[in-house]
Amino acid sequence: MSTIAAPASLPARQGWFSRTEAWLDNKGKGAWIAAMVLGFIFFWPVGLALLAYMIWSKRMFSKSCSTRRMSPKFTTMRSSGNTAFDAYKNETLRRLEEEQENFEAFLERLREAKDKSEFDQFMDERAKSAKEARESEDA
Repeated sequence: MSTIAAPASLPARQGWFSRTEAWLDNKGKGAWIAAMVLGFIFFWPVGLALLAYMIWSKRMFSKSCSTRRMSPKFTTMRSSGNTAFDAYKNETLRRLEEEQENFEAFLERLREAKDKSEFDQFMDERAKSAKEARESEDA
C-alpha cells in the first residue's frame, strides 16, 4: 500500500534541477540570464546548455518566467477564511468599481462636451467664411 506525500514535503522530494528551476523562476528572467552568463564564464557548455533550455522552454522570449503564478484577479476573488474581512473586501471592491464607472462616465461626458465645442467652433468658422465669401462676391 502506498501513501501519498503531504504537500509540504513535495518540494523536498523534487530533484535539484526542479528546485533550481523553481528558484530561478521565482527570481525572474534576470536570474536566468545571470545564471547563463555565469555558466559561459566558468564553463561554456553550461552556459550553452542554459541558453538552449531557456529557448526550448520559451523562458527567453516570454514576458515572465513563471507561468505558475496566480493572476491578481483570481487572488482577489478567493476567500481569506475570515468572513468580516471578506465582507469588507467585497464592499471595498464594489465601491471602487462604482467609483471607476462614475469616473469613466465623467470622462465620456467631458469628451462629448469637448467634441461639441470643437464642432460648434468649426461650424461658426465655416459660417463666418461663407458670409465673408458672399460679401466679397457682392462687392
